[in-house]
Amino acid sequence: MGITIGDTAPDFEAETTEGTIRFHDWIGDSWAVLFSHPKDFTPVCTTELGYMAKIAPEFERRNVKIIGLSVDGVESHERWMQDIAETQGAAPDYPIIGDESFEVSKLYGMLPASTSGDAATRTPADNQTVRNVFVIGPDKKVKLILVYPMTTGRNFDEVLRVIDSLQLTAEHKVATPVNWQQGDDVIIAGSVSDDEARQKYPEGWESPRPYIRIVPQPQKEPAGTT
Repeated sequence: MGITIGDTAPDFEAETTEGTIRFHDWIGDSWAVLFSHPKDFTPVCTTELGYMAKIAPEFERRNVKIIGLSVDGVESHERWMQDIAETQGAAPDYPIIGDESFEVSKLYGMLPASTSGDAATRTPADNQTVRNVFVIGPDKKVKLILVYPMTTGRNFDEVLRVIDSLQLTAEHKVATPVNWQQGDDVIIAGSVSDDEARQKYPEGWESPRPYIRIVPQPQKEPAGTT
């Protein structure tokens, strides 16, 4: 069985470019993005790791930790990071997991459990299913899974947009409509009765149909309030 949204993200211990980590301990009270790569020194992934390095402050501002993974060893990753810096203008300042044993890739359902052998002899095509993005909450539950083909670079601006939605909807009983951006109107969640909604939104809501209740985006509550 593969991992689905709502599952607890599998915990693991692994070597990374920043030392040994225990994944759940490394996440701590933060959110996390785990994004995987089929092989070091591949062109599309090189652009992705470089762009992620450039926008890392945006993730940090949202209390989100970034961690990469590639089916190669840490020493290979360190050489690759030099190429990334030189070709993309930014070096990853987040850890990259060395997964030459395929342990994490198999644990997250990206490679079959039967996968074995020498990672160095495998081609990117052999590992083409290791092209996923997992967003994980502070509760260690999987909130989002994206799977990309090798020929399509990932849109990390979209990942930021989804994280904004996930964090907003975790704090307030709302949902975000199609193409929602920070500051746009939102939808009162279906789990909220009209009576409950009137208490939270005394000014009412726009309702083109009874099941659609549109309100302005709630503001983030100040720290220390309940």
